Parts: sequence; structure tokens; C-alpha cells
Amino acid sequence: MAIDPTQPYDDDNIFAKILRGEIPNKTVYEDEWVLAFHDINPQAPEHVLVIPKGRYVSWDDFSAKASDAEIAGFVRAVGHVARAAGMVEPGYRLLANVGQHGHQEVPHLHVHIFAGKPLGPMLMRS
Repeated sequence: MAIDPTQPYDDDNIFAKILRGEIPNKTVYEDEWVLAFHDINPQAPEHVLVIPKGRYVSWDDFSAKASDAEIAGFVRAVGHVARAAGMVEPGYRLLANVGQHGHQEVPHLHVHIFAGKPLGPMLMRS
């Protein structure tokens, strides 16, 4: 089910539960701004999710409402995770789905980091 990025934050979403420690995860990195962990259904040999600790539905919500420190911390954490995992060379892909057309499934901002094999084209050509 795709998400409406303008909806209010849902405190019962799976990532909120992970942040509260109600659902276990395989943490890759954590600091005051973010939690990064392995995806439970990986779509590439390496598939890490990076989520802000704040209550943000989507990239749009985050970019409009987060503090400068939260935004900088999130962006730096994504880079840190990729570097620490050795993904920079030969490369990786970042993906943030937003809303129904973007196929966002969890109403909490998250960035996917995919790596470990050639990933092919970004979108299927129609």
C-alpha cells in the first residue's frame, strides 16, 4: 500500500516501533540523528535502510520541517554508512520513495542504500 506523504505521522509504523526498541533490527550505525540497519527483505546483496530518529513521513516532510542539524546529520550518516561498508568503490544506489507514485510503503522517511552487484537501470522503460 502506497503512502500519502501529506498524512500525519503514524506512531505505529514499523520504523517507529524499531526506533522504540519494540522490533529488533540488525543495526549498522546509530547516532543522535539516525538509525541505519539491514533491510529484512534485501533487494541487493547489501541493502541498508537509514532513517531519521525524528517523526517525518517523507523526504518532503523532512526537508520542510527538520532542523538544519537533523538534515546535516542525516545526510552525513548516509555517507558514513556507505563509506564504512566499503560501498563507495565500486558504487552504490540511494533510493527514497515518496508517496503513491513513488511507491512509498512505510510512512517514515527512509533511504535505501543498495550495493554489492551491478544494479541495472533505475527505471523500467515502457
